Amino acid sequence: MHINEISKHVAKGYHAIVLLDQAGWHTTENLKIPSNISFLPIPPYSPELNPMEQVWQQLRKIKLSNTCYGSYEEILDSCCEAWNTFVSEEDNIRNLCTRIWAK
Repeated sequence: MHINEISKHVAKGYHAIVLLDQAGWHTTENLKIPSNISFLPIPPYSPELNPMEQVWQQLRKIKLSNTCYGSYEEILDSCCEAWNTFVSEEDNIRNLCTRIWAK
């Protein structure tokens, strides 16, 4: 369902690339990949190439490291606060996904 949703938002005449970190639970032989999407597996043990790993690093830095929680609700609230702080900073995501060495 997620891949199909991505496919719907790819402009006509364009093609999307989805990065995969090759974790076993991220793949299946049963997946039908839409024709406007290709998967690009990144090399194993290369979190610097995975933009989501950069996001996790920032979320830990903002709020989520070295913290004990008393309940699931506290965890959820803390995660939401970290995410909202992260996305409120202008160009934060663009900066994480733009590397001089990757041009």
